[in-house]
This record gives sequence, structure tokens and C-alpha cells, in this order.
Amino acid sequence: MDDLETRELRYFVAVAEELHFGRAAERLGIAQPPLSRAIVRLERRLGVRLLDRDRRGAALTEAGHVLLREARTALDAVSAAVRRTRRAADPDRPLVLVTKAGASHELLRALLDAVAADPGGPQVEVLLCEVGEQARRLRDGQADVAVMHHPYDDLAGFDTVDVHVESQVAIVPATHPLAVRESVTLAEVSAVPDLPIARWPRLDGTYPDGPGPEVRTQSQLAQLVALGRTLLVIPASSRAWQWPEHVAVPVTDAPEVTTLLAWPPHGHSPAVAALVRSAARLRGGSVADRPA
Repeated sequence: MDDLETRELRYFVAVAEELHFGRAAERLGIAQPPLSRAIVRLERRLGVRLLDRDRRGAALTEAGHVLLREARTALDAVSAAVRRTRRAADPDRPLVLVTKAGASHELLRALLDAVAADPGGPQVEVLLCEVGEQARRLRDGQADVAVMHHPYDDLAGFDTVDVHVESQVAIVPATHPLAVRESVTLAEVSAVPDLPIARWPRLDGTYPDGPGPEVRTQSQLAQLVALGRTLLVIPASSRAWQWPEHVAVPVTDAPEVTTLLAWPPHGHSPAVAALVRSAARLRGGSVADRPA
């Protein structure tokens, strides 16, 4: 069997994500008939059925789910190869550090200051993203290094170095009775009838069951908390984006969260090494003693 082409994979990913040939064709900027024919040819070449079709749209088969996961990985690798090759041609390019907006703010500021003070330190460009996006930015080559958090972020396949360990807090509306508490437990914040915990997507994009609202961005979450519609439990350092309408209450029995730097193994370079050295110095210094 001939190797699959990136065009075929992009076509399939569009259909698999939209689950509708018309929307996928519009997204790709092509007509629907050639897209449908391309997917049929792909199924024949693989010898498997990837999609179940009906008048309402399409649904992935088990084989389709596998190809979607593998196709995303393959396309990310191709994009990464292009981006890294182009950046390698520019020796003066900055190191791209991706992080969730609002997360580990003090630690990030201290890290950038430490790198700037290092005569051999690289120039660093900060790329801000939403929750859970750092791994994709590393894998597709948009970033060289990421600030990530264990156990929440996808660390599979990356080299890492721990930088800081911190506790967690509940972010609640300032007008709610919980806001005057000195501390709460996970059981208490999980059983507030008028304030269900917000639900973030899992690593596979699905949401856990529960009554709380589904959220994808911190701006959505901030407004829902301010409106008295939800609460959440997050690392203490993420209070950087807290609104005046929010109050952070320590959660005494929440598991600790480790902030770390992550990078692709093949992406280790002198610039990455210098950044990691600066992070290691911070780990043993005063920054580790205050909220990251």
C-alpha cells in the first residue's frame, strides 16, 4: 500500500472533527463531492470503514477514532518539521516559551528576569494560550518550551524539569457564603447545590459528567464565576487572572500541583539548556517559597 499523503490526512481530520461533509468541505475550501470521493478512496486503500454516514452527518467508527488520533500526530509532526527547519536557519531567533494565560505568573516573571540576567541566556518570546493547548503548540513546532502543570497537562513524550510545587485554591463568587471561609475541603466545594464546579475538557477533548458548565477558556470561566454560576479549583498561582468579583479560598486537601518546563526530546538545544538552567536556579531560590 502506498504511503498516505498529508492532503488525505487533512481531509479526513476535517471530516472527523466536523462530522459533516458539507461543513468539512467549507472549512477546507473545496467542494463536497471531491471530499466525499477522497474519503471513500482512503477507506478503500486502508481496507477499513472510517465513518458511518447518514442524512444528518457522520460518526466515527473505532478505526476512525484511531486514525483521527494518529493523523493529528502525523500532521503536527509535519508542521513541526517545517517550522523548526525554518527557525534553524535564523541563529538569532528567540526561544518561544508557551504558557497558559494567567498561570504561574510570578514564576514566569522571575524566570524571564533570570534568563535576561544570564550572559549566555537566550532571547525569549512568550506565547500565551488557553488551558490544555501547550502540548499541541510543542508538538506542532509553534513553541520550543512550555510551562506546564502536573497532573493536569499532557506531558506524554516530553522531557521535563520540575520548577515549583504549590497548593490549590477554590475561586468562588465574592458574594457567596464560601467566600468568607478561611479554607474549604474538596468535599465541600464538590457539594454546593447552587454553585456546581466548572468542567474542563479532558486530554482527549471530552468533558467529565456533572452539572457544572462546560468551559474552554479562562475568560468564559472568569465571567461565569463572577455571575455566580460556577466555581473551580485551580493552582494558587493561577489567581493572577482573578477578578474583583472573585475570592480565592485555600482547599486544604486538594493534591499539590507541580509547575514544570517541558520540551520535545529532539528539541533540546543550547537555548533550551540555558532556560532549564535558569529554571533550576529558581527552584532552589526564594521564588519557590512564594506563590508561583
